[in-house]
Amino acid sequence: MPSPTPTELPDQTQDLPPLVVILGPTAVGKTEIAIQLAERLDGEIVSVDSRLFYRGMDIGTAKPSVQELQRVPHHLIDIVDPDQSLSLAVFQSLARSAISEIRQRGHLPFLVGGTGQYLRAVTEGWLPPAVMSSPRLRMAIQNWGEAVGAQALHQRLALIDPVAAQNIDYRNLRRTIRALEVIFSTGQRFSTQRRRGALNDRVLQIGLTRPRPELYQRIDARIEAMFRAGFVDEVRRLLAAGFPPDLPAFSAIGYREVIAHLQGQITLAEAEQEIRRATRIYVRRQANWFKPDDPAIHWFMVGENTVAEIEASLRVWLNRDGMIQID
Repeated sequence: MPSPTPTELPDQTQDLPPLVVILGPTAVGKTEIAIQLAERLDGEIVSVDSRLFYRGMDIGTAKPSVQELQRVPHHLIDIVDPDQSLSLAVFQSLARSAISEIRQRGHLPFLVGGTGQYLRAVTEGWLPPAVMSSPRLRMAIQNWGEAVGAQALHQRLALIDPVAAQNIDYRNLRRTIRALEVIFSTGQRFSTQRRRGALNDRVLQIGLTRPRPELYQRIDARIEAMFRAGFVDEVRRLLAAGFPPDLPAFSAIGYREVIAHLQGQITLAEAEQEIRRATRIYVRRQANWFKPDDPAIHWFMVGENTVAEIEASLRVWLNRDGMIQID
């Protein structure tokens, strides 16, 4: 079933200010398309890619280049060091502040990224579980995880809350521990505690897609370019700066494999192959958040005229009922 056009989308938020979301799988081309749209529509970009938060993690995250960042204002990139944590609630607050400031300047906010949980937390007004962190409980769960291993701990979570487990990579031990901490503290499944508050925006979600073989080719090309650009040296510098290799930030695809290579556990060729495999799995996981049949997402197959097509649709949507005029 084809996606509805923006003017056909049901709108219960007609009087709210517009917020444009550009989403899709990794390597589909979100960065360049979003920049072009922001240039044409006087916009600013709020990054919703959890990997781009960290300073110094540039090559392995395919962070926008200095030249790209200079074309339009970007927000929530390089905001914490790799050894600092950024909870969903804190991100949500920072994103809302950035969106508000963009509107105060008379510009159009673009929410851009592929981290589904973070996107929905902002667009759907999630209210994260009101559970205070319990250091003793968290330490007990962490010790449990270290005893049985990250995958086994994740399997325990899957028995208790399969929906939560489906949306958490088993290698992300920090998130698995947090989910179990909330469950044990409240006696309720983590996946049922995504409460929603009042909506703040009239949202249009633009989804970008490509044929899967083409997407995989782009992923492979990106990985090769990362290594040519000095990815191994980037990871080596981060470790030499004193950041321990077991940081949650280094659980990001690419970093854990290169660290394993630097520790002599696998060859460079094996690291590259594992990154390709893990990225393909990640693409399939992203599809759980961004479903082709989701009526809230207006999908575009990326091609030669994609930017012009999206721009035309956006102008119609923005100008509907005289809400806003983009010259």
